[in-house]
Amino acid sequence: MTLIRWEPLREMDSLQREMNRLFESLTPHIDRTSNGIAFVPAAEMDETPDAIHLKLEIPGLEAKDLDVEVTPEAVSISGERRSETKTEERGMTRSEFRYGSFRRVIPLPARIQNDRVQAEYKNGVLNLNLPKAESERNHAVKVPICG
Repeated sequence: MTLIRWEPLREMDSLQREMNRLFESLTPHIDRTSNGIAFVPAAEMDETPDAIHLKLEIPGLEAKDLDVEVTPEAVSISGERRSETKTEERGMTRSEFRYGSFRRVIPLPARIQNDRVQAEYKNGVLNLNLPKAESERNHAVKVPICG
């Protein structure tokens, strides 16, 4: 029978790494910054021959709280969350608040006509329709064949 030396500190270090990996997988939309934890909205992109469709999940905000800037190569979405609730029950007051700003820059797979972008914000979902630039539509390149 072989004896194996038990090292409890190594076991704890391994457990801590596993726990960190678990929490990172449960919170994919959290950006860890030097200031703590910042909200980063989830995004979904779909490309068609004529346009790029971008959908972002940004619940708890109003359209006026969002700032969307579009260049031919990228989309920048920023905003600020501010919410406070106060309830009184059985002589006790409970107050909760949540503040924080966010910014997300999403590079685009093709150049777009940024002066023709359409945006709609409804039920916490921001939908952007980004029409492609004429030079990007049905862009085919003739490939010479050696032989």
